[in-house]
Amino acid sequence: MHCSSTRHANMNKENTTAAKAEEPTARITRARAKAMGSSGGVFPSSKPTFKPEQKRALRGNSKRAASDESKAPVNVASGLQHKRRAVLKDVTNICENSQINCINVSNLQTGKRATNGPPKKIAKVAADVSVGMLHVEDEEDAKTKLAEELSKIRMVEPQEIALPVKLKEREPVEMSTCNNRSECDKANRTFPRCAAKKPFGLQASQKKEEKKKELESNDLCIVDIDSNLKDPQACALYAPDIYNNIRVTELHQRPTTTYMERLQQDINPNMRGILIDWLVEVSEEYKLVPDTLYLTVNLIDRFLSQNYIEKQRLQLLGVSCMLIASKYEEISAPPVEEFCFITDNTYTRGEVLKMESQVLNFLYFQLSVPTTKTFLRRFIQAAQASYEVSCVELEFLANYLAELTLVEYDFLKFLPSLTAASAVFLARWTLNQSEHPWNPTLEHYTNYKASELKCTVLALEDLQLNTNGCSLHAIREKYRQEKFKHVATLTPTERVLSIF
Repeated sequence: MHCSSTRHANMNKENTTAAKAEEPTARITRARAKAMGSSGGVFPSSKPTFKPEQKRALRGNSKRAASDESKAPVNVASGLQHKRRAVLKDVTNICENSQINCINVSNLQTGKRATNGPPKKIAKVAADVSVGMLHVEDEEDAKTKLAEELSKIRMVEPQEIALPVKLKEREPVEMSTCNNRSECDKANRTFPRCAAKKPFGLQASQKKEEKKKELESNDLCIVDIDSNLKDPQACALYAPDIYNNIRVTELHQRPTTTYMERLQQDINPNMRGILIDWLVEVSEEYKLVPDTLYLTVNLIDRFLSQNYIEKQRLQLLGVSCMLIASKYEEISAPPVEEFCFITDNTYTRGEVLKMESQVLNFLYFQLSVPTTKTFLRRFIQAAQASYEVSCVELEFLANYLAELTLVEYDFLKFLPSLTAASAVFLARWTLNQSEHPWNPTLEHYTNYKASELKCTVLALEDLQLNTNGCSLHAIREKYRQEKFKHVATLTPTERVLSIF
């Protein structure tokens, strides 16, 4: 036991001596690692054992390494100073080259290079400077040099940040949609790329303001009826474009004005009027919206313009067109059985569906057509633009006069927009004969002058006064009700011909 313990003690002593001979006398630095690397030294993963001859050689190497270690901080400091000057020189070159590149590349890339590039390099340089200066023996010299480097960094940083603004002031900016140059220049200095193009909503509002200024510059007092942008259903930003488009559409999707004389032999205009007068009662029975009634009449006339039909099937065509219009306009359309029931079961469900399919296939499902009601909403809004309070009687009276034209075959020769404008003209005259019913605002939004409405207004006045003794009273009875302010009983005290 004593021998074995002595042997273990000797082995531990030898291992300790070998470990001391192997381990360096000082902590390993980068300079010492470099010196050891240059002399062929490698950091082994395990500690090999040495022979006595190798131990003496190792002691000689360790002495030389120790002597090299005393010189290492000076060499490290000089090497780091050289690298530091090179990096700072590169930063300066980047700053100088960025002034040239800012003119050739986009402003957005210049801003990114100026704001993102230099701080990262500056932080890296500062880290290298701080690490290198910690190994300098003279602490006071290290602090002095570190302060000099930091002062250079602070001088470079504001130059880089202020560079895009300075170049942006020199570079002219083209603005195509802005009238206020001072505000746009100020915005361009702050946001170089965003100020050149504005969002669509801002462009539309700006275009709207320019149009408003143009209207106000004229001597005519034209009121902007699209100034209320709070109501999303009014589509105020797009209303002018929408109505300009449907003014073109009404020229293409309109029925033939002479189909009774040219094609139809078994029916006449009086039968057509009786059918539409009955459909007015049906729409009141099922509480359908006015757009459904107007679309129903449009579908009937467009189908009759190129399809011959017998008088026994005319009512079938009427209910089938109202079924189509109800599906298109109503939230909850009446079922097919209701239209069969309303005809006293004269037609079966299959016959109604077959006629519906025939009409839709003939029209190629083109149901989005402008009717008189489509234009009437816009023109009534323009007529009430000068009123402080909306006039309900004016709206009801204009709708009453427009519906009177539905039963009249002769009014097919007038465009829906012309009929709507004439209804507004005659309604204003009926309510107030002390002033002219037409004004610059109505002329602007209807695109009709008062002289162009003369023929239509005079024909509409004959319907209002019932000078021909028409026996179809469904529309007149409808607008004699209290909910429509009895507008069917209103007549002008003076004929409208006196103002033309």
